[in-house]
Amino acid sequence: MVANVAIPYDAKQLSNVRVNLSSVVRSVDLLTSALIKRVTDAELLQYTIRALQLTDLTTLAGDDTDSNVARLCFRAAYPFSNLAAHARMQGKVHTAAVCVYPSRVADAHRALTALGMVNRIQIASVATGFPSGSYPLETRLQEIRYAIGQGATEIDIVIDRSLVLTGRWQELYDEIVAMRNACGDKVHLKAILAIGECGTMVNVYKASMVAMMAGSDFIKTSTGKEAVNATLPVGLVMIRAIQKFYRLTGKKIGLKPAGGVRTVRDAIAWMIMIRETLGEEWLKPELFRFGASGLLDDIEKQFYAVSKRL
Repeated sequence: MVANVAIPYDAKQLSNVRVNLSSVVRSVDLLTSALIKRVTDAELLQYTIRALQLTDLTTLAGDDTDSNVARLCFRAAYPFSNLAAHARMQGKVHTAAVCVYPSRVADAHRALTALGMVNRIQIASVATGFPSGSYPLETRLQEIRYAIGQGATEIDIVIDRSLVLTGRWQELYDEIVAMRNACGDKVHLKAILAIGECGTMVNVYKASMVAMMAGSDFIKTSTGKEAVNATLPVGLVMIRAIQKFYRLTGKKIGLKPAGGVRTVRDAIAWMIMIRETLGEEWLKPELFRFGASGLLDDIEKQFYAVSKRL
């Protein structure tokens, strides 16, 4: 996947934006509910494996150490503890990425190198004053450069929500452009909107458009630290922004729900909504990810349960 590049800021794309929340909720229900009920066991197994392949396995704890990052990387590479499943899937199925703090990127790079997976599993790092984003711009840019220097191939920036809440869209655009430039043309940038702190659905849509104009490769719902994280209605609003941006530019921008996606059923609802709106072509790691720490536990549980039934 070629990294996105910024396009000129266009304030017209932020004018006359309206979001009917009740209509959004009804649309989500129409898009997902009936289809989820009709999922067969064979389809459930396929969804389970695909959810695994779309996951950024994450640890963002204050007590992270090199040893638990190494364990995270091993599980990302070899997700099944059952020996029969492990042997059958070895080397074929793994997560899309691991996601860690900048100070733990070198640990992840070392662990994945030892596993022979450094070029197959991406190393994502949260940066830019995660989770608040309320730090001077230069220190946030230094954090990006540091993470990349340690081996990060993807940077999950977090936007300054104060710029969203006060409508300073040009300033937000300029900051993300600077972050895009710090990432260069080979490291992918995911812009975390922290939707639970953006105030309104209109602000979520506008922040999505600004992030994409500024060169983000993905727009991501949440840090996972807010009171409200990834929800399907918020996801649909962000999808509508992605669709609009694609019509305007021909560029395909990815989506990453993070926080609150804990079960395979949660993941299936998201995958169905993506397929029914953006299309099957978006259901690949280059354009869709789950940011999760606990999802893999349910993936493994469902994989064993469904495999026994088939």
